[in-house]
Amino acid sequence: MISCKSEKKEKTIYIVRHAEKQLVQDSDPDLAQVGYIRAKKLAQILKDQEIKHIFSTNYKRTQLTAQPTAEQAGVEIQSYEPSNHDELVDKLHELEGNVLIVGHSNTVSRLANYFIGEGEKFNDLTEDEYNFIYEVKLSKDGSAVLRKLYKDY
Repeated sequence: MISCKSEKKEKTIYIVRHAEKQLVQDSDPDLAQVGYIRAKKLAQILKDQEIKHIFSTNYKRTQLTAQPTAEQAGVEIQSYEPSNHDELVDKLHELEGNVLIVGHSNTVSRLANYFIGEGEKFNDLTEDEYNFIYEVKLSKDGSAVLRKLYKDY
């Protein structure tokens, strides 16, 4: 657990990479069957976490990963631009309630790193890593970031 000082509203932010995608020559592929299963598992994990906001990049694989959780929580999926994490982080600090963010192998660790401060940073995920959930706890005393596996829940 790594923490830094911050005066923010208490909440938990769950950051995940999109689930497994189809291996096709397409810049915006659908999820593979195993990816749909992972998306449903994510919804099960977050069922009792009172998710109030969901953010996803504007790709099929991220939107489809977020969809089961959004339907379960009765929340609209909001799009965010993965190249502008500063804007998203500012928004996250202001929101009330717990949040799910679905991104990509080269964005989820970087987003989690915003909440680490001076501690050791996470590396980008490799192309075959789908199993991590970054759990960011924001409180009036600061923030803490844990990187867990789906099986830890």
